[in-house]
Amino acid sequence: MREQDLLDGPNTIDALRDAIDAVDEELVRWISTRAELAKRIGALKDASDTMTFVPTRERAVLRHVQAVNQGPLPNEAIRGIFQQIIAASRNLEQPVTVAFLGPEYTFTHYAALQHFGATANMIAVDTIGEVFDLVEHGKAHYGVAPIENSTEGVVRETLDALYRSTLNIADELSVPVRHTLWGCGALEDVTIVYSHSQALAQCRNWLHRNLAAKVKMQPAASTARAAELAAGNPNAAAICQALAAEQHGLNLLADRIEDSPYNRTRFCIVGPAMSQPSGKDKTSLVFSVKHEAGALNRALSVLEHNGINLTLIESRPTKEMPWQYLFYVDFQGHVTEPHITSTLEAMREHCLFLRVFGSYPEAAQGTA
Repeated sequence: MREQDLLDGPNTIDALRDAIDAVDEELVRWISTRAELAKRIGALKDASDTMTFVPTRERAVLRHVQAVNQGPLPNEAIRGIFQQIIAASRNLEQPVTVAFLGPEYTFTHYAALQHFGATANMIAVDTIGEVFDLVEHGKAHYGVAPIENSTEGVVRETLDALYRSTLNIADELSVPVRHTLWGCGALEDVTIVYSHSQALAQCRNWLHRNLAAKVKMQPAASTARAAELAAGNPNAAAICQALAAEQHGLNLLADRIEDSPYNRTRFCIVGPAMSQPSGKDKTSLVFSVKHEAGALNRALSVLEHNGINLTLIESRPTKEMPWQYLFYVDFQGHVTEPHITSTLEAMREHCLFLRVFGSYPEAAQGTA
């Protein structure tokens, strides 16, 4: 049946539901056809030993479907639908194993599922270092770890792991942080709130305004662990993901309790190789300079003089020599672009060492 015939049919609930069923059947057929085409691509990749996960191509697909979208669904919804179709098709090409900072039902788990899909083999580990170790030792194809929060800053453990590792950043995700409060009692009866320390910090003002002063804020190892601690206690609540709350039988007490509506967490996806240029890329690197006046300024001035736009700069102790620091930098551009290549060559002249972690498609800030 043609699209216009469906739209011009009888305007009754039963008729419209029948039309939706017909559309759903057609969608399943076309999604299955798309999946079969993806499998054929996977076979060709296997024959040529080409990587299955190609962020540049996936970004191009997402841009294309959003460009042709004429509504009524917003682009963010179209993007989310196709992210899952792409992830499922990718796993048909080659089953993917993904290590992530656990436990399950945390923001990192959500980010990993969003990008790699529910059919990927997910491995939850206790530390960011373990994420990197599993990928380096071939026990996982990719790893997912938080690297920066828009209100709380960088995740230092991830920067340290990148420095110690030989892996590349293959892609990044920018995920909106939406906090919700869950419990098994009533909001007015809550006397203790469990969550990860960052989640508590990101909801500090809401908690102060909406809960009694006597309420105790108790840090937990993760938001998933917070849900476990709150389960069965009518006077306890947890700031956690919906999946964790459902797992432990908690009810929604309050939605959107984050203090900043613009709060986002950036996750890096690490793997054995960096991505090909997409036309809108970001590069991450680390460098050190001599411990002398003006050394850092001379290194960074090379980026300025070549019109390179920095998106992050962070310092960390080397942990090898007292008062010696490493400088982590993100900037827009891909290492294969000639002006980026020449800029890095000039920058190395002012550095004791410089290592590129990877170039990868820059995550859209308006959508996850």
